[in-house]
Amino acid sequence: MELSGSRRRVAYFFNETLPLFHFGPGHAMKPYRHFLVDDLVQGYGLDDKMSLMRYEPASKEEMIVYHDSYYIDFISQPMENLKSEKANVKNEVYLDTDCPNFTGLFNYCQLIAGGSLAAARSLNNGFCDVAINWGGGLHHAKWNRAYGFCYVNDPVLAIVELLKHNGRVLYLDIDCHHGDGVEAAFYSTNRVMTLSFHLYEKNFFPGTGNMNDIGVGAGLHHSSNVPLKMGITDDDYEQIFKPIVSNVLQKYQPNVIVMQCGTDSLAGDRLGRLNLTLKGHSNCVKYVISKNIPLILLGGGGYRPANAARCWTLETAIALEEELPISIPEIESYEYFAPEFRLEISPGESIEKCEFSGDSTIRTTGIMDFCSLALSTSRITAIQFSSSLSFFLIVKVDLPNIYAVLVNILHYICPLKMKCCRKKQIIIPNL
Repeated sequence: MELSGSRRRVAYFFNETLPLFHFGPGHAMKPYRHFLVDDLVQGYGLDDKMSLMRYEPASKEEMIVYHDSYYIDFISQPMENLKSEKANVKNEVYLDTDCPNFTGLFNYCQLIAGGSLAAARSLNNGFCDVAINWGGGLHHAKWNRAYGFCYVNDPVLAIVELLKHNGRVLYLDIDCHHGDGVEAAFYSTNRVMTLSFHLYEKNFFPGTGNMNDIGVGAGLHHSSNVPLKMGITDDDYEQIFKPIVSNVLQKYQPNVIVMQCGTDSLAGDRLGRLNLTLKGHSNCVKYVISKNIPLILLGGGGYRPANAARCWTLETAIALEEELPISIPEIESYEYFAPEFRLEISPGESIEKCEFSGDSTIRTTGIMDFCSLALSTSRITAIQFSSSLSFFLIVKVDLPNIYAVLVNILHYICPLKMKCCRKKQIIIPNL
C-alpha cells in the first residue's frame, strides 16, 4: 500500500514522564535522552508541523498479547517486593544486571509499550502516514524475560497490532545490535519479514544475527540478517543498505514498515562500534520514507544522549520534509549539546584509528563479514540479487574482474531443535 496525497501526515508520540525514570548509577541507558529530543524538536519548531500525540500507558492485558503473564505479573509488583532477581513462579530469572529493578519499573514498561501501540493504531485507523515514537524500539526483550536493557518488546506489540489490519509487515532494524527479540517472535510466520543490519563480531552483544538465521516453517526466508564489521562508514553502509532494502520491498511488498532507528550505530557511541554520521544514519531513514509506504519510526539503542537527540530530531525533520539550521537553537537543554552546539556528528579520524570507549581500535573498513571473506581493502561497487527473498549476494569489488560469492542461504535450516528453542513465535495465520 502506497500513500496518496501531496503532504505527508506525521504524528509524533510522546509522554512527558518517560524521561523521568532512572536505571541506576552508571547504567548506559539514560531515559532523559527523550527530554533532549523532545526539547530539540520543539526548539526547531517542528512541533507546529505535525500532530503531537500524548500516549497513555499500556495495560497488562495489552502486554500479555505477546509477553508471558507470569513475567508481566512479576515486574508489576512494587519495587520493594522484588527483593530477588529470581521469581518464585517457575524459577525463571526475569531481571539481571543489564535490566535492573528500579523505581517505577512497571510504569516505565507500560509507557514503552503504550507509545508503540498508539503509533500502530494511528496507522491502522488512517490518522497519519508516518508515526514517530522515539521512546520505543526496545528490540531485545524476550517473551518471558528482560534482556539487553529492554523489558517489554514494543516493536513486537506494535507489529501484532498492525497485523489486525495489514497482511504483511516489514520490520527493518538499523541499531548497532541485532534485533533478536523481534526476529524470535516472528521466526515462523510469513506475515512479518525481519531485516536487521547490525555489528556481528566475536563477544559483541547479543551474539546473534548470523546469515544462517532465516526463519523456519512458513517463515522460512522471512528473517534476514546483514552482519557488519566494526567501523563501517556512511558510504559503505549506504551501498549495502539501499540495494538490499530495495530488493526486499520489491519482492515482499509490505503493507506497512516498522523501522527501528537505534543511534548506537553512530560514531563515538558508548556501546556501539560503527562509524556513521548523522548523514549516514538519516539517509537510511530518508530512503525508506521515500518509498511512501505507511511507516512507524521507533528509537532504540543510543548511549550518547545528545547524539541520539540530534539524530532523531533530524529524522523527524526528514519525515516532515523540513531543512534544519546546523546550529542548535537556544533551548532548555542547550548545554547538553556542548561543546559544538551543532546538529552534526563527525566520524572517527580514520577507520583504522577511530577509538571508542571501552574498546581498542577499529580494525576494518566496514565491509560485510560474510563467510569471513577478506574484502577489507576493497570497496563495494555493485550488489546483485536472485529472485528469492533470501539473499544470494554477489559483490563486485574494485579489483578487476573479481566476483566474490559471499553467501547462499537458500538451503540452511534452523540450527536449533525446536523442542529446545526458547524463542516464542507469534501464532498468526500465514499468507
